Amino acid sequence: MATAPASLTSSKGLRRRKRTEKILAVLATLSAVLAVSVLVLVVWAVLRRGAAAFSWDFFTKSQAVFGQSGGGIAPAIVGTIVLIFWATLMAVPLGVLVAIYVSEFSSPRSARLIRTTLDILNGVPAIVIGIFVFGLLVVGHGQSGFYGSIALAIMMIPLISRSTTEVLALVPRSLREASLGLGVPRWRTVVSIVLPAAIGGIITGTILAVARIAGETAPLLFTSSIAANSVSWNASQPLNSLPLTIYTYSESPSPSDHAQAWAAALLLMLFVLILSVTARSLFAWRQRRTGATGG
Repeated sequence: MATAPASLTSSKGLRRRKRTEKILAVLATLSAVLAVSVLVLVVWAVLRRGAAAFSWDFFTKSQAVFGQSGGGIAPAIVGTIVLIFWATLMAVPLGVLVAIYVSEFSSPRSARLIRTTLDILNGVPAIVIGIFVFGLLVVGHGQSGFYGSIALAIMMIPLISRSTTEVLALVPRSLREASLGLGVPRWRTVVSIVLPAAIGGIITGTILAVARIAGETAPLLFTSSIAANSVSWNASQPLNSLPLTIYTYSESPSPSDHAQAWAAALLLMLFVLILSVTARSLFAWRQRRTGATGG
């Protein structure tokens, strides 16, 4: 008789937990469906409006004169490549070196301070970074692609540093201890043992950082927006870019410019998609390789 109330209470609690679990599962499923639906709608809208404008001229020619059809966005494509190249060239060494210092050489207090600083920098709005670079470099010197790349590099550094720090933390400490036990200097251990073991994650973080800054418009408005309508690889001059082209064409009254804006948006979306898939593939390959090595 004494165990019956406890049994009833336990049964009611079990039914309540199962009911709560089902409700949470339904809510989670609906949230996932909603998120995927929004992505599908965005992709479909851009694809439907932008695919028709894809042509050889679109990729190889400059913008047509106002009121005329045709033309392309070749200056924006080349400018985006140059801007991202220089931004990556500046951000990757700095970001990786910061991560190495935090993971291998700094004290716990310094590591916490640097991590907090990187998190704050990662949360700074892009337009604020653009204004900062404008006031520091552009005023008195004029716009250039280098200044635009510096603004983009500032946005990349915390992303690369934080991702590299997490990857370095996954490298087994036994590898470091074995190298140091053989009398190898710490810097040589980092260069020869730690970095090669984490190179896959570093590349993945870099690719994701590039995908993050590929669509940024605000920093470039202040640093590299007054550009000539011609293809240029010279980063010392203002360069066109895909985000700026999308912004400019969308404000134009010309329907042909609107079509090219959608096409440029589709091209940018495909670029980010390719980078994201590449990063995921590299991460999965690295995990499989690490698992095979560990086994």
